Amino acid sequence: MLLIPAIDLRQGRCVRLFQGDFAAETRYAYAPGELLEHYRSLGALWVHVVDLDGAREGAPANRQVIAALAARGGVRLQVGGGIRRCETIEELLSAGVGRVVIGSAAVENPPQVLEWLARFGPERLCLALDVRLDEHGDPQVRTRGWREGGARSLWEVLSLYPPASVRHVLCTDIARDGALAGPNCPLYGAAVTRFPHIAWQASGGVRDASDLQALADVGVTAAVSGKALLERRITPEELRPFLPDASSPA
Repeated sequence: MLLIPAIDLRQGRCVRLFQGDFAAETRYAYAPGELLEHYRSLGALWVHVVDLDGAREGAPANRQVIAALAARGGVRLQVGGGIRRCETIEELLSAGVGRVVIGSAAVENPPQVLEWLARFGPERLCLALDVRLDEHGDPQVRTRGWREGGARSLWEVLSLYPPASVRHVLCTDIARDGALAGPNCPLYGAAVTRFPHIAWQASGGVRDASDLQALADVGVTAAVSGKALLERRITPEELRPFLPDASSPA
């Protein structure tokens, strides 16, 4: 399993939100480029970049910062946040972004997103499906910066996409995002079982190396982590098994 460090951007700064709440923001002193270089030095092959302003407003708002990060090279970027137009995907890919993340549009307009998947290929796009569990424990998808939704389950949304059309899906358990409460391994285990053709990325709750191993054990392809890495809760030695490009200890 691959670890993908996360950089969340708000007004050009590195931040983390608690359960997607913009009023519960923690700012970090790192500049985005500095944090990217740190993750590259650890051996990261990919870094997940979220334009939080874009996710909230419905159009990317940190393009210059993202383009500058992509221009650094040495690590591939997976970028999401407010991407709802084909032209935006083209701009990001042309700027050097390795994979574009489609969130709300994947739920609200599957026919359009299927066209994008056919045009750009399933390796260049990732669907981001963010969920809250209902009273029955079913994962209900939320959209528009996690403010709307709940009418469709994760399984219902994915049933709209033929198996050959989509390869990468990032699933965030909103209740665990930024909470350092441990990942929802039963959710991801069910996802892998129901849709084994998908390379699942798990997000939300990672707090230590044992959580990364637990996710690997249920079969996810990658784990996206932000807060635990920002707060150095996992040592470089503990991260090494999940970062294929990490250098061996001297």
